[in-house]
Amino acid sequence: MSRSEPAPKRRHYRPIPGFSLSMGVTLFWVGLMVVLPLAALVLMSARLDAATFWATITDDRALAAYGLSFGAAFIAASVNLVLGLVLAWVLVRYRFPGRGVVDALVDLPLALPTAVAGIALTAAFSPKGPLGAFLADLGLKGAYSRLGVVIALVFIGIPFVVRAVQPVLKDLQPELEEAAATLGATRRQTFLRVILPALRPALLTGFALAFARGLGEYGSVVFISGNLPGKTEVVPLLIMTKLEQYEYSQAAALAVVMLVASFLILFALNRLEKQRKKAAPRAVPAGVPA
Repeated sequence: MSRSEPAPKRRHYRPIPGFSLSMGVTLFWVGLMVVLPLAALVLMSARLDAATFWATITDDRALAAYGLSFGAAFIAASVNLVLGLVLAWVLVRYRFPGRGVVDALVDLPLALPTAVAGIALTAAFSPKGPLGAFLADLGLKGAYSRLGVVIALVFIGIPFVVRAVQPVLKDLQPELEEAAATLGATRRQTFLRVILPALRPALLTGFALAFARGLGEYGSVVFISGNLPGKTEVVPLLIMTKLEQYEYSQAAALAVVMLVASFLILFALNRLEKQRKKAAPRAVPAGVPA
């Protein structure tokens, strides 16, 4: 080949069909499995007139269910934020016998049927259960209370925080901590000013995922909560109650409220994921030592 001739363009091998076919399959799947069911939900709630719709989603029972669902999910996600960070730290930074078993048990709430988890938690935290009796001595009620709802949501939400933080901790460069120590930073300063800023996007992502899972949880909560209307009734249970009473439009109206909340959480998750990808600690932040 002479020097004057341009080099042939390199052709990239594509293991799947081209853009048009791939995009068509993607849009078909999204439309069939996501858009159509959600559109049907909105259309079913639209059978109610505006006044009835507003009365359904704002009556005292629904407001109490919103308060419990959002409040318990927020508290449980906050608890998991701390416990998940500690658990991820232990799994990444330390080597001990049974570490693989503990790491596998983290995913147990995701693999375990939620009804099984609910029955197990109810047995453990009931007044006659081992943990329930301990709480009773402290003047607290585990099962059949709002505390029981929080306990169930902590159980099913902790894997999201651990799995969000774990890979970031593994990729965190040890040189950053060594450089901070060389500059005179204490362990507390190193954690707060070097490690925690790098983990913040992952922690927020895990928190949002645990919060979103808690909002929609039904199986593990229905057994331990006691299901008292206005007291220990969550929104998913209220929706099921409406369905059992053949009030389909009212159930759809409550579901639309949760759907909007889910969209807002997903939007926040996407923003957090972008921040997480941008977070790449390459050097020790300025002013590490106090």
